[in-house]
Amino acid sequence: MKIPLYQIDVFTDGVFKGNPAAVCPLKEWLDKDTMLSIAAENNLSETAFFVSNGDFFELKWFSPKIEIDLCGHATLATAYVIFNYLKPDINIVKFMTNSGELTVSRNDNMLIMNFPSSKSEPVKIPQKLIDGLQATPIETLKSRDYLAVFNSEEVIRSIKPDFEILNELDCLGIIISAVGNDSDFVSRFFAPGAGINEDPVTGSAYTTLIPYWSNKLGKKELHAFQVSERQGEVFCKDLGERVEISGQAITYLIGEIEI
Repeated sequence: MKIPLYQIDVFTDGVFKGNPAAVCPLKEWLDKDTMLSIAAENNLSETAFFVSNGDFFELKWFSPKIEIDLCGHATLATAYVIFNYLKPDINIVKFMTNSGELTVSRNDNMLIMNFPSSKSEPVKIPQKLIDGLQATPIETLKSRDYLAVFNSEEVIRSIKPDFEILNELDCLGIIISAVGNDSDFVSRFFAPGAGINEDPVTGSAYTTLIPYWSNKLGKKELHAFQVSERQGEVFCKDLGERVEISGQAITYLIGEIEI
């Protein structure tokens, strides 16, 4: 069996930056173990698989270790593949996922994802979070992920996590964030339990970051950088129950898998 494979760099306008995602169009679903094996072989933070179903696409995401409930950058990468290689005449893509209906539209080179908002609640700082980050946040909240807020971009960039300790926390991922020097806010994202020590640019984290910073800064439209080694640029909009997460993408590789 031959399966098309696209590797797309997301939240960037140039290759070797942003977050790479693998995208595999399927005629029909493979079994879960095969998709996990492909994702492990790709060894990227996420591999997306999708099947056309009438007016929408069914979409699933896998890290090298587990199926993911929500992934932003691989959704944007999938939409990029559909817009540029499969259905160039359309300007909006509808996906059905384990997190409900998601849409991606395009405006020139910008891809705009519409996702459900994920508001976080303040929590007591777990000692393992402090030990794992080797730093104490000024505020800690939780939704799907922990959100640890610090007082400067410099602190965010300097943190060197102990991933073994972070892996013991009761969450998928850990977001660290602060007001940015040249943007509204910056962030990083760690998910050692999903096989991703540090994710370069994490679309799903912005479902939590956007409502938090929109409320803190009193702004509905926000500009952000994820300050990982590869870095990525994200444009954000708070719509209340939904958020818009926007960025650019570029093709790195087109090939096929033989299994």
